Amino acid sequence: MAAAEREDELERQSIKEKVRLRLREFDVGGKFSHLPLPKASVLLPLMVREGKLHLLLTVRSIKLRRSPGEVCFPGGKSEATDKDEIDTALREAKEEVGLQPEKVEVICRLVPGIDKMNHLVTPVVGFIEDTFQAIPNPDEVSDVFVVPLEYFVKPLNYKTLPYKTSSGYFRQIHCFIYDDHEHKMSFKIWGLTAHFAVFLALVIFGKRPTFEVDYDLDNLISSSENNLMNLYTSLYERKSNL
Repeated sequence: MAAAEREDELERQSIKEKVRLRLREFDVGGKFSHLPLPKASVLLPLMVREGKLHLLLTVRSIKLRRSPGEVCFPGGKSEATDKDEIDTALREAKEEVGLQPEKVEVICRLVPGIDKMNHLVTPVVGFIEDTFQAIPNPDEVSDVFVVPLEYFVKPLNYKTLPYKTSSGYFRQIHCFIYDDHEHKMSFKIWGLTAHFAVFLALVIFGKRPTFEVDYDLDNLISSSENNLMNLYTSLYERKSNL
């Protein structure tokens, strides 16, 4: 191995180790698995490319009934054969983009979110090699691309969108436009996908983003867990009142 390559590899390992230590502080494990909502998981595939952290994202096939053409992480609903949320995320990533489970170094599970179908969606974070070549399943995925993780705290093109939750509340949600020079096209990243990407970037970089977030940045763990439980409670109250 040439000296420059050795240096690159050492830098890559150093970045990964810092990230592992940081993320393990935020690992919720199965803490929220007891919530009585249908379960789903997504994989947040992290890679180190040219000394920087990047996230791999997919574009949903236009053939799909739900959210066709939208940007998301590999993932989907839990199946009976899945042992836990990690199993679900790895199985779906293999089905969607050909990522073999043994090629993922799973680091943690972060605080779940609740999607518009009222699934409890658990984000599973894992390292993948920067040389990974996706093989998209055309029935599910039309494109695969990577975004520097830092874009989710320091974006060039950002706005908020008004969104009505299933419990009837209006709130602002993140929306990023990312210009991908490799694909020569722009991708719109919003909703729960943007929510997870922002939270991951806040956890890893530990710095204030250039836009407003609904977290107490000095108490990121407790405020993110409180946000989830408040959302869950508002859903539960709505069901009780129907």
